[in-house]
Amino acid sequence: MSGRTFGILSPFVGGDYYGAIIAGVNAAAVAGGDRVMAIQTLNPGSHSADRSGIPDFRRPVAWAHLSGLIVLPGAVSLEYAREARKTGMPVVFVGQDATDVDCGTVLADNRSGVRDAVSHLVGHGHTRIAFAGHLTHFDLRERREGYLAGLREHGLPPFLEFETGDNHESGGEVVADALIRAGMPATAIVVGTDRNAVGLVRRLQAAGYEVPRDIAVVGFDDIADAGFMTPPLSTVRQPVERAGAEAYAMVSDQAEGLRLVPATFVVRDSCGCPPTGLPVSEALNRSLFTQVQYLQHTLNIQYELGIELLGTHEHEPRGLEWLGRTPAIGGCLALWPSAPAGPDPVLEVVGEFRAAGATPGEIGRMIPVSEFPPTSLNELTDGPAGDIVFVVPIRNAARDWGALAAVGRIQTTTPPGREMMNQSGALLAAALDYAAMMDELHDKEEGLRNAALHDHLTGLPNRVLLADRLERAGRRAAGRPGYRFAILLLDLDGFKAVNDSLGHAAGDQLLVQVAGRLTQLLRESDTVARLGGDEFVVLLDGLSVPGWHRIVRDKITSAVTEPFDIDGHRVSVGLSIGVAVSDGPSADPDHLLREADAAMYRAKRLGDS
Repeated sequence: MSGRTFGILSPFVGGDYYGAIIAGVNAAAVAGGDRVMAIQTLNPGSHSADRSGIPDFRRPVAWAHLSGLIVLPGAVSLEYAREARKTGMPVVFVGQDATDVDCGTVLADNRSGVRDAVSHLVGHGHTRIAFAGHLTHFDLRERREGYLAGLREHGLPPFLEFETGDNHESGGEVVADALIRAGMPATAIVVGTDRNAVGLVRRLQAAGYEVPRDIAVVGFDDIADAGFMTPPLSTVRQPVERAGAEAYAMVSDQAEGLRLVPATFVVRDSCGCPPTGLPVSEALNRSLFTQVQYLQHTLNIQYELGIELLGTHEHEPRGLEWLGRTPAIGGCLALWPSAPAGPDPVLEVVGEFRAAGATPGEIGRMIPVSEFPPTSLNELTDGPAGDIVFVVPIRNAARDWGALAAVGRIQTTTPPGREMMNQSGALLAAALDYAAMMDELHDKEEGLRNAALHDHLTGLPNRVLLADRLERAGRRAAGRPGYRFAILLLDLDGFKAVNDSLGHAAGDQLLVQVAGRLTQLLRESDTVARLGGDEFVVLLDGLSVPGWHRIVRDKITSAVTEPFDIDGHRVSVGLSIGVAVSDGPSADPDHLLREADAAMYRAKRLGDS
């Protein structure tokens, strides 16, 4: 058993297409004694891979741990593969020809399966056979080539062709509307994907048309819905599990070149064959019941995740306790400590989860993205059971937070993008955005509150905050026998001369330095405030020593009358101080402030004389 780890890059890491390929790779890797790691390249919460285009995914996630890369359709650019190849890693693409960049390629033989479908429709007597598909994708263009080849084999010219715009039900609905507007010119249609076909059939049936009486329909992919819709959908079965197995074989052997895996035409009712009815057996019923239970369980998980991550945040989202509500058996969250820069930026591990209990203590570890996720998660994987490591970026259009890794079961029955990892990543990004927004609002509130209560120049309390502190001192005096406080009102003498001779900027510097000297002299329980201009107030809160206010007054006078250095100029000012001391429980702070003001003016007059 080699124990190698191979990375699978995919737009989504689950669903009945991508998940099925991942399951095929995993099964082959388990048989070969290796393991796989699935890495999502689209932002979590993306609606579909078709509409998103090739993701702007450039970071070497887990490269230090990987022995090779398997790239699923639409996951990364060829340039990403070139960079990986420079490190010596083998790279194999599924569903995209990458042989010109020295990468292995596994392709489904799309042409032959569609060609067989066209021949089958011709056998039913159809000559006006249309085609519909989203031709942006390489494999859809191959399916169209198979359609054209099938017509040529029977001497038929190309008929109507439609661009669906996506590979989902909505694209099929667009084609159905176009057919109806044109008066249903086609008697049969080959559709590029089953989901397109499902949307097409439903829209036609809603408009009163019958399939296959009015038009025969053939899809491609053989998704689970195909065999159970009405009528059951004839389709081309794409060998996704086998494609995954071939991709593993190539990357394991470091093989290059091209390998084709055959697609198979599956005959059901929608092509015009006699109805065969639904297959009924105890095994099938049990399988379907199991799927229903699974989907109900998935819905419950998604509901609980929404409540946990978008609700009251009983637990910090970064802590990953919420992963306990999912089937995940382990997880690791790492965020960018600063704006990521360079080819291999560093993440900080901020959260861990283990369903079994104790965590390995990775929190706080700084780890390059090439080494994420930590290898300790590999110990939790169980490849034969389908439990592998998944990695999803935690980012959205507003912010790139980092990455989440979790160990869980490969999901193959949901539509692409509806799996747990995509849901978890999207909700976690939203939760982190919300927390950041609330922190920012709190900081702004604190800033506004601070601005409303403090002097903008010196940072000292202003009149509003001083009034609150004085009111509290008055209440303490009323409720505590023997409690006394003092108010000192200060006015700088000669401040106007500094402004006139050196300018207002120098005057502002002088006020800031005066505020600094006053703050250093006082206790934390005391308050120094600026009333405006060159007036300051000192509140001595609690006079435990008789005459303490006179000692403080003298220290203040000595400190403030020491020369100041203002832009290289030696500046000196005088100081006039008025003092008022509370006397008993009836002390009124406003009255004391007026007394201190009057005392200050008496001191100023004495100084002038």
